[in-house]
Amino acid sequence: MDSQSCVSIQLERDIIYARQIGRQFAEQLQFGLVEIARIAATISEIANNIFLYAEKGQICFQIMEGTGQKGLRIIASDVGPGIKNIEKAMEDGYSTSEGLGAGLPGIKRMMDEFEITSIVGEGTRIKVIKWVRSCDNEG
Repeated sequence: MDSQSCVSIQLERDIIYARQIGRQFAEQLQFGLVEIARIAATISEIANNIFLYAEKGQICFQIMEGTGQKGLRIIASDVGPGIKNIEKAMEDGYSTSEGLGAGLPGIKRMMDEFEITSIVGEGTRIKVIKWVRSCDNEG
């Protein structure tokens, strides 16, 4: 498997495909089962948001290695309507539709690093990173 890959999100089935690719990267990095589940949930939430709000976008996966660390970087971008109030969107329980439930705050909690930028009328970009810990491969 390559060290990076991108998945276009336009159809509902693309959500499943993105999750499968993300799981493959996580398994390649030898994340434990719990962390793989968190990564898959994060990908599902992000891809579902692209599908619901932007209609199209992409999710890119990249293995990161160096300085004694390795991890998975996930960057999602779309050209949708953007998020008017990121601060509000980061509140637990906030939703403008029937999403999967975790929302942006859930994504932030499941990952080690989280960054979001959004411009109304231009789109949104989310970058998350999950670092492998030595105990991750214990399941």
